[in-house]
Amino acid sequence: MRNIIRSLLIANRGEIAVRIIRTCQEMGLRTVAVYSQADADALHVRMADQAVCIGPPSSADSYLNQNALLTAAMSTGCDAIHPGVGFLSENADFAAAVQESGLVFIGAEASTIRQLGDKIQAKKTAKAAGLPLIPGSEGPIENVDDAIKTAEKIGTPLIVKAAAGGGGRGMRIIRNPVELEENIRIASAEALSFFSDGTIFLERYLENPRHVEVQVLSDGKGEVIYLGERDCSVQRNYQKLLEESPSTAVNSKLRETMKKDVVRLFRKLKYAGAATVEFLVENNHHYFMEVNTRVQVEHPVTELTTGVDIIREQILACSEGRMDITQNSVKINGYALETRINALTPGKVSAFEAPGGPFVRTDTFLYPGCSVSPHYDSMVAKVIIWAPDRKTGLSRMSRALKEIRIEGISTNIEEQLTILESPQFRSGRFSTSLYGEIMS
Repeated sequence: MRNIIRSLLIANRGEIAVRIIRTCQEMGLRTVAVYSQADADALHVRMADQAVCIGPPSSADSYLNQNALLTAAMSTGCDAIHPGVGFLSENADFAAAVQESGLVFIGAEASTIRQLGDKIQAKKTAKAAGLPLIPGSEGPIENVDDAIKTAEKIGTPLIVKAAAGGGGRGMRIIRNPVELEENIRIASAEALSFFSDGTIFLERYLENPRHVEVQVLSDGKGEVIYLGERDCSVQRNYQKLLEESPSTAVNSKLRETMKKDVVRLFRKLKYAGAATVEFLVENNHHYFMEVNTRVQVEHPVTELTTGVDIIREQILACSEGRMDITQNSVKINGYALETRINALTPGKVSAFEAPGGPFVRTDTFLYPGCSVSPHYDSMVAKVIIWAPDRKTGLSRMSRALKEIRIEGISTNIEEQLTILESPQFRSGRFSTSLYGEIMS
């Protein structure tokens, strides 16, 4: 793998498209933005060297339209496509189509996406690499009798999960075997509706875990670089709200064990690019959940604790099979925290002022006069801070959230402040149930 690229199409929108453009500009790469008719005046369109309209507002007819994206890339002389996050970033068919078109896909190989995108197959891959798993079904649940046997084996409570799922869809908690049949049917139907795949499996449900993920970069030739962990336990309906590093639930011994597990897994995979391994942590034990074969929304947290431009290294790894960093050059330092700012209503932003001051970063596509569309994800900004320690970091984030100004639309800033300043979050002793405990 040695493809020197000069021009890159960003198959995405919003803050992640802006984020990728900035790194490309620093690398001297020409950027091509794509946009739907609803995004004609978007910031990423203004920032790119060239922009192509790929369809009407509906995602299905624009940002998920593979033919339109490939046509845009080839007609503008691009060498590569970066899928960003969401949309087609973990779509194996799109990755394969990009490569078959003679372009570089800035992401995992199609075969790897298929292997890790199916949660059942991912668990088998992780188990083969020696990673600890939550007790559960060995494969997909085919019928109610199959589910009953699994329930008898591992006990309740249980959780039904969609093999191709994410974001809490296709998931049901079962506390009594009597609930099995109905919940399996509902979960499978929901999975089929959202992911076109009704395959489900069962796991033991952990009541009070922490959600911790480990960031890695790999060059596809065995060099795997560990960049520390992020704690993503603060969630609303399985949607992440705050992310911090390091995790208060991970001690030095567990951290070293998780690092060795992840590095071993990725060396077996011969993976190229950026990826995140997600774990549930409970009582100083970690359990493999899944692998995200793309850059994460919360990657800036790790960038601030390591000084590594993850997008840059991802591009180099996927295009040239190399990285500009080594494990020895990476120094994990201090504390970082990210809060996701979501729009509660669509509309025109009449005023926007980002927070400033030392060690405060804002990733956003907002500007005064821009429109927030109802057609896409509600996240409009990410505020990220760095500090030498958690106590200082929490104070810095509180100050930043009180300073940010967004007018014309409603946002969740006050909700984020409530979580941030709650005694439970500040204590560092909480679980994935924190949001419900604070907001109930």
